[in-house]
Amino acid sequence: MKRLGFLVVFFATSLAVAQQPRPSVYIEPQQGFETYLAAAISKKGVPVDVVTDQSRATYVLRSAPVEVKSESTGGKIARCLFADCIGIEDKGNVSVQLIETSSTKMVWAYSVNKQRGGSKNEQAMAEAVAKHFKDYVKK
Repeated sequence: MKRLGFLVVFFATSLAVAQQPRPSVYIEPQQGFETYLAAAISKKGVPVDVVTDQSRATYVLRSAPVEVKSESTGGKIARCLFADCIGIEDKGNVSVQLIETSSTKMVWAYSVNKQRGGSKNEQAMAEAVAKHFKDYVKK
């Protein structure tokens, strides 16, 4: 009888733990970077639900405009001829803030700088944000 009681209590507690709702996040539009963020959140397995309706979100993920600094082809060639070719890739940076919708309090922020070539910048930056966002959500 004690065994049955223990199993019932164990089952009920496991159901309660398993049914905890995941936080919902609305990603503010930012010149297409929101698509990279949503894909990275999915790819990295961040335990949140991305929603398209801000009124249904627990949090808003806001990003600053993505800045990409490109070096001209001539500049790259000159640097390789007269110096070394290290560090001639395009550079990009972005900052994000996670805002709690109920209190408008900023609960997390992250800034990333990446040195990758061409269009890989935005994807790499979004994946870095998602990785650190996942670490934050798990805590």
